[in-house]
Amino acid sequence: MTKIIHFVKCSFYFCLIPKVPISSYKQTDFVKDQIAVEVQFGKYAFVAFDLFVKHLLFYSGGVIDLGIEVLPTKKMQSQMSSGVAYYEGEVYNVLRHGRNNPPVPLLVLGIEQD
Repeated sequence: MTKIIHFVKCSFYFCLIPKVPISSYKQTDFVKDQIAVEVQFGKYAFVAFDLFVKHLLFYSGGVIDLGIEVLPTKKMQSQMSSGVAYYEGEVYNVLRHGRNNPPVPLLVLGIEQD
């Protein structure tokens, strides 16, 4: 069977897009009263995905009104394995993107041990 694929202009390059979209499933750690909470002690890429894809997806779909991301602080991260994102760095990254990106109300919380 031949799959039908077409080209779509994606900014400065062309993307191969299947005619029929592939269904996928996204979930978050907790959702209550239209507030989503993600607790992330993983690599940097996972935090970026949470902030710029997951929370936005749920917000755009009317599932949430607020996204909360819980991250270790730099102090706690320094005692963890390499590549783990930390609160101060991710707040800086969000602020660098400017006022409207990501276009979803976010609360980024940093936690650490005593």
